Amino acid sequence: MSIEAKRASRRHTLGLLFAAGVFAAGAPSSAGAQARQEVRIGYQKYGTLTLLKGRGTLEQRLAAKNVSVKWTEFPAGPVLLEGLNVGSIDFGTVGEAPPIFAQAAGANLVYVGNEPPSPSSEAIVVPKDSKIRSLADLKGKKVVLNKGSNVHYLLVKALEKAGLAYKDIQAIYLPPADARAAFERGGVDAWVIWDPFLAAAEKQLGARVLADGKGLVSNHQFYLASRSYAEKNPEIVRIVLDEIAKVDEWGARNQKEVASILAAQTGLDVDVVALAASRYAYGVKPVNAAVIEQQQKVADAFSNLKLIPKAIVVKDAL
Repeated sequence: MSIEAKRASRRHTLGLLFAAGVFAAGAPSSAGAQARQEVRIGYQKYGTLTLLKGRGTLEQRLAAKNVSVKWTEFPAGPVLLEGLNVGSIDFGTVGEAPPIFAQAAGANLVYVGNEPPSPSSEAIVVPKDSKIRSLADLKGKKVVLNKGSNVHYLLVKALEKAGLAYKDIQAIYLPPADARAAFERGGVDAWVIWDPFLAAAEKQLGARVLADGKGLVSNHQFYLASRSYAEKNPEIVRIVLDEIAKVDEWGARNQKEVASILAAQTGLDVDVVALAASRYAYGVKPVNAAVIEQQQKVADAFSNLKLIPKAIVVKDAL
């Protein structure tokens, strides 16, 4: 075989080896390289995940592990957990009530962390010129809220404090945008809502707070993952929580910057998000027995009112 023929044969062999991904010792081939992973995170217009998205630190941390981040915004917790249950997201944040409704419906989710109580971040509001002055005045009135959201438990406890039964009001279930429209046009008497929608109602509509969560509810912000994702990707979940802890620590010290980032992320006015952010509670922690006990009380209350289809044991979702 001539020299040129040998060289041609060698080039052909090398080409086959490159194509097979077995050449160049120590260098990953296109076939053998690790496939890029993606963690899909659901968030709402509030809380630390919105801040984390705005700062971009999670993407930087996970890039080193060949993991990308996909963010999906949801209008409220119940629909976010529906997304978690059907597999469209892997991780998300909600208030107290949504995990209860989701677990009762059979969702295979797990609690992976929570923020401290933030009872002033949700409230029952009425129009500024409303004649309603006390919780007892809600009897027979139309009260709008997002069914299964964190404020659902606030309403239950507020009515209980006023000596009213749940059936003593006309509960109207609407997502935040539709609820605000009904509130603005006078179609309802009161609105039970959370920040930043609460702050927007106060700042933009002059809504008057009838009662917030102080003395009634804890209003924890919970982080949840699908059980299958958490079991298969414990390191990714740990990294996400670690970055949440870092942005919590930063946010608690930098309220002005927090408002600026949240305004950019949510499209809301800076004064609105500044008010909402001032009521946040920062400091993510693992879910402990005391928090689960509080969640069990929420679950039992909804079960007793027949608002969920069956009684549940919250700790089964740990």
